[in-house]
Amino acid sequence: MVKITLPDGSIREFENAVTPLEVAKSISEGLARNTISAVVNGTQVEVSTTIDADATVQLLTWNDDLGKKAFWHSSAHLLAQAILDYYPAAKLTIGPAIENGFYYDVDFGDETLSEKDFEKIEKKMLENAKKNSTFSLYPVSKADALKEYADNPYKTELISNLEDGQITFCSHDNFTDLCRGGHLPSTGIVKAVKVLNAAGAYWRGDEKNPQLTRVYGISFPKQKDLTEYMERLEEAKRRDHRKLGKELGIFAFSDKVGAGLPLWLPKGAALRKKLENFLSDAQKKAGYEFVISPHIGSKELYVTSGHWDKYGADSFQPIKTPNEGEEFMLKPMNCPHHCEIYKVGQWSYRDLPKRFAEFGTVYRYEQSGELHGLTRVRGFTQDDAHLFCTPDQLMTEFEGVIDLVMYVFRNLGFEDFVTQVSLRDPENREKYIGSDENWEKAENAIITAAKNKGLNTIVEYGEAAFYGPKLDFMVKDALGRKWQLGTIQVDYNLPERFDLTYIGSDGEKHRPVMIHRAPFGSMERFIAILLENTAGDFPLWLAPDQFIILPISEKYLEYSKKVSHLLENDDISGLIDDRNEKTGKKIRDAEINKYPFMLIVGENEEQSGTVSVRRRGEGDLGTMTIEEFTAYFKNASALNAEFGA
Repeated sequence: MVKITLPDGSIREFENAVTPLEVAKSISEGLARNTISAVVNGTQVEVSTTIDADATVQLLTWNDDLGKKAFWHSSAHLLAQAILDYYPAAKLTIGPAIENGFYYDVDFGDETLSEKDFEKIEKKMLENAKKNSTFSLYPVSKADALKEYADNPYKTELISNLEDGQITFCSHDNFTDLCRGGHLPSTGIVKAVKVLNAAGAYWRGDEKNPQLTRVYGISFPKQKDLTEYMERLEEAKRRDHRKLGKELGIFAFSDKVGAGLPLWLPKGAALRKKLENFLSDAQKKAGYEFVISPHIGSKELYVTSGHWDKYGADSFQPIKTPNEGEEFMLKPMNCPHHCEIYKVGQWSYRDLPKRFAEFGTVYRYEQSGELHGLTRVRGFTQDDAHLFCTPDQLMTEFEGVIDLVMYVFRNLGFEDFVTQVSLRDPENREKYIGSDENWEKAENAIITAAKNKGLNTIVEYGEAAFYGPKLDFMVKDALGRKWQLGTIQVDYNLPERFDLTYIGSDGEKHRPVMIHRAPFGSMERFIAILLENTAGDFPLWLAPDQFIILPISEKYLEYSKKVSHLLENDDISGLIDDRNEKTGKKIRDAEINKYPFMLIVGENEEQSGTVSVRRRGEGDLGTMTIEEFTAYFKNASALNAEFGA
């Protein structure tokens, strides 16, 4: 008798060994038709996998994230098969599913793949899919696997690092690949495919290794799904922050300055300043103190924190002073500096919590191929803060930070997000510092705080920082891709490494608990996602230029300046379009450049001390006095909520 426990806790019993597909059929024929993969005892497997002992089983359809993973991983096999049909000398490497679709890294040798080749590969993929071939997973000895891939150094490298007895191949039709499993029942389920692009990628992400061609694709069970996805992709292109940032004059890059180092133009600087002021005001109300730390630090600082051992070789390299024998690093994170700021004082439990906040710019090395607009850069500013509290204060402080993050999200229109509890990898604890006891306390605190605040959370193992677990706020963009913006981390370990103490009520020294937090995450990434989320139509209070005055001729420039001066005195920012252009063109240009308000002035307005108001997206609002417009603007630009209200 085999007992199968389903996710809802129900148990189904079978006299003999059973497959996930047979479990699905025992529930309903409709479920069986839609089941494309399964998870058995925590491992994703094919629906044909034999279960001969009691097990927990989750049946997966296209609507499940893991179901899509199986669908797209199987489609990567179809992509590789089609590539070999046209490029038989190509050497395959790896082809995983990703958040939206899949890719395959390929060494094409002397041949090249270009966009004009995409259509023929798509047709071949669908031609092969229609054969409805079964995906068959089977074990292979290490010796046989190495023999099979004797002419492929990439596969042999992978196989060499695998244990004998743990190696499997997957075959369908005339194609075989080294693979761990997790496939569709058959290729016929794939009905629509699209090769999206091809880009360079180093083997295993190492610049010292050969450069491969990464071919990206996506697939769906219905053509309708692909059509809708491509429409979303076009919308995402329209909202691409790199495009909008250039068009709106927010930021730029310069080869002479260096890749991954953004230059903030006047409008971008104004946008950043408004964001900083917005968060600074909320932080003041929450009892934060502002600090500033230098842009470099001694190597010893990062050795003490543990960052050097974890990331030093990859993320940052030292600046050496030959005469003094010292080594410095461009600051890759702010927390070690804030630990040293805490250490300057002698604190009692009555002084805690101490909340140190800083908009601190940090620098980390990223491979040039990984750089992407503002979302992946080498220099970025974190809205960083570190809270030092007693263990008894931890829950209150953590929940207070959750309130701050939610305040930021509410006022900036981020509604589509999930909260992720990022914990240690239970199978690889060597990656982390600190005792199991401290980790358990930190993880339990995060889980409890999130529950107390009513957050719907998902748990991801292996996503914790090396010094502590995290609560990450994952925001979705126009394509549904998840980006980590806000983060809150509990840390018992850095206070130990820096020997941080406070005097308790018993007169003895005690160790504080440290909370790392950044509601924006990085200003660069936050602004990138904000640009794409709003398509450049920022909340009114945040717009770099909130109005543009359009004089109908140069005769009204002086009146325009007077109006501008009065509005600026009321903290409403804007400019004057003094070009010798027709008013209609000025209005069209103002719409394109996304100015929220257009104030048209001519003879009537000058004589009556008024402005004719147009609002972007709404059109003509009529004539208003300066006082009336100011009152209208302040009402329209009010925050959704005040922090702490």
